[in-house]
Amino acid sequence: MKILKIFLVFSILGCLSWPSIQSDLTTYIVQVESPESRISTQSLSDQDLESWYRSFLPNTIASTRSNDEEEPRLVYSYRNVMKGFAARLSAEQVKEMEKKEGFISAWPERILSLHTTHTPSFLGLQQNEGVWRHSNYGKGVIIGVLDTGISPDHPSFSDEGMPPPPAKWKGKCELNFTTKCNNKLIGARTFPQANGSPIDDNGHGTHTAGTAAGGFVKGANVFGNANGTAVGIAPLAHLAIYKVCDSFGCSDSGILSAMDAAIDDGVDILSLSLGGSTNPFHSDPIALGAYSATQRGILVSCSAGNTGPFEGAVVNEAPWILTVGASTLDRKIKATVRLGNKEEFEGESAFHPKVSKTKFFPLFNPGENLTDDSDNSFCGPGLTDLSRAIKGKIVLCVAGGGFNSIEKGQAVKNAGGVGMILINRPQDGLTKSADAHVLPALDVASFDGNNIIDYMKSTKKPVARITFQGTIIGDKNAPVLAGFSSRGPSTASPGILKPDIIGPGVNVLAAWPTPVENKTNTKSTFNIISGTSMSCPHLSGIAALLKSAHPTWSPAAIKSAIMTTADIVNLGNESLLDEMLAPAKIFAYGSGHVNPSRANDPGLVYDTQFKDYIPYLCGLNYTDRQMGNILQRITSCSKVKSIPEAQLNYPSFSISLGANQQTYTRTVTNVGEAKSSYRVEIVSPRSVSVVVKPSTLKFTKLNQKLTYRVTFSATTNITNMEVVHGYLKWSSNRHFVRSPIAVILQESETPED
Repeated sequence: MKILKIFLVFSILGCLSWPSIQSDLTTYIVQVESPESRISTQSLSDQDLESWYRSFLPNTIASTRSNDEEEPRLVYSYRNVMKGFAARLSAEQVKEMEKKEGFISAWPERILSLHTTHTPSFLGLQQNEGVWRHSNYGKGVIIGVLDTGISPDHPSFSDEGMPPPPAKWKGKCELNFTTKCNNKLIGARTFPQANGSPIDDNGHGTHTAGTAAGGFVKGANVFGNANGTAVGIAPLAHLAIYKVCDSFGCSDSGILSAMDAAIDDGVDILSLSLGGSTNPFHSDPIALGAYSATQRGILVSCSAGNTGPFEGAVVNEAPWILTVGASTLDRKIKATVRLGNKEEFEGESAFHPKVSKTKFFPLFNPGENLTDDSDNSFCGPGLTDLSRAIKGKIVLCVAGGGFNSIEKGQAVKNAGGVGMILINRPQDGLTKSADAHVLPALDVASFDGNNIIDYMKSTKKPVARITFQGTIIGDKNAPVLAGFSSRGPSTASPGILKPDIIGPGVNVLAAWPTPVENKTNTKSTFNIISGTSMSCPHLSGIAALLKSAHPTWSPAAIKSAIMTTADIVNLGNESLLDEMLAPAKIFAYGSGHVNPSRANDPGLVYDTQFKDYIPYLCGLNYTDRQMGNILQRITSCSKVKSIPEAQLNYPSFSISLGANQQTYTRTVTNVGEAKSSYRVEIVSPRSVSVVVKPSTLKFTKLNQKLTYRVTFSATTNITNMEVVHGYLKWSSNRHFVRSPIAVILQESETPED
């Protein structure tokens, strides 16, 4: 799938060095008494003072270096700011140190941020805390990325601090990658092999790989914007790269071959930021490959597509796939256009040049200069024909036309323009791209673009100036649904709610193979791009964290944990909004926005049994041949008791409801506390009665399974087809799991009693 826009990920994590994440130790600041109260510390040598500080450390770590760390446990020695030091310690070691004479206090350091690249912290991932600590940053998990290849020399893929790959790994590095692979990048293969090297000549694969599992890289930015330490979601996970796309696209045969190889190689997670049109599962290569991978215990994470906001366009919608939509961050990279009439419109841009904040330039709209064979409003290469009119002016360009924003800006620059105002499609709403432009430019919403055009029509000499405010953090509406993110309902299986989840996918910063600005260091370059291609590797990384923390969980259990703990409110504690800042619809966000910390400890999971996919597929009325395509063995649905789609033990509900009531069962598995009791809370969709029996689930042991029934019935006369939604939630003292309910109300005469 072509990416419609381009994005970026990562987070400022302070000044801790890489080895600090190799264990569950924490950096503590320790205050102690002066070595000798009778002697001024000023008279002590640094060596004497450090020796005194070291005497507080447990004997097992008092040496300069430990066996499993490259750096000293003693991080800093303080002389002037305080009497004390900073050291890498466990909580138990701090308790032991507290017993020593001269000890005053100790506290764990805070991780302070400047500006951040920013998605890990936006998702609540903090160094040495929570899910990152509990999962050891994804250590031991292998993420297979099917994409355009990788730039192996990028520092995001350094193996500093990385352990060797697990013994189960059977993959390889092909061709000229034999010297490029390391303990981070453990595999690199090309499909088809005739295409040669796994080197990424597009950028997309490097970006997605860095998002999922890139290591810590300080000073990541684009033109100084989104400045911070770049890091992937699972920074200690290993990466296996499968190049399946080239400049001509991504072939089904290559994708299937790569998935086949990845299963043998021993990956734990497969991440595919690609796809095509919707197809029945029996003729969808990604669905077929994902079915086999899931059967082997591999979780498959896929992008939902970039054809939003229109409904029914979601792709990669098989129930054994984690289907990921896209949303915004609480960060903007702000730019502003000010018109001659003093009106101002806010946009976004990763370009941050040193330009005058006071000088105005003439405006030019090539859309008013149409010819019979071209539409110059899209600012394609033919714009050079208007060079005489464009020179020295800011040019208005409309999104679309088969050219991306960088190509449009280059066309404007080639024609002599000094700036560009890129006007989004109406359906994009307030979703704006902060692209790394080649000249002063910004992306504005369609309705703001129309106001700019109206101003140009109102005066003979329209002028404007573009100013750049840079990185702004604190959007309380975030996360907002991205306008381009594909919506459900699923066409291949309407009884399964898709997409499953949404995650960061707008203006994400991550590794990039080539400079997007005038940099001399081409090995440490980053770019900001957008698409569900960017949200997918976020979820792939989160799945890797959960796999590391819970190695016995099945792909279905990991999916359930992610889905049932998702957020359905934004940072302002209001309902999720769409690209128009209207309440978002359930077929846009599925279960909600991912919350990694809660997903790590859900309490209950809907662990879909793999054998249940057979009666589910038979319920889709597939022929025996079509079933054989998926199962890779002869199966006769005449010998199988089929089930309705909504009966599959899935973490969500999607049903079409008329006059007749419908009842489905769900089975949950206790992965929280051995003895626990859960009560149900129901938020019924409008005009729908939802009854759950029993209303309480009492567990007596871990991994115990209990089943409940849900009955849906219409409560009013339905005269028009309508989509309504709600949820049911099981809550204990410590946990809750929420299952979203999407109901398509079908016209009926009289509801059943």
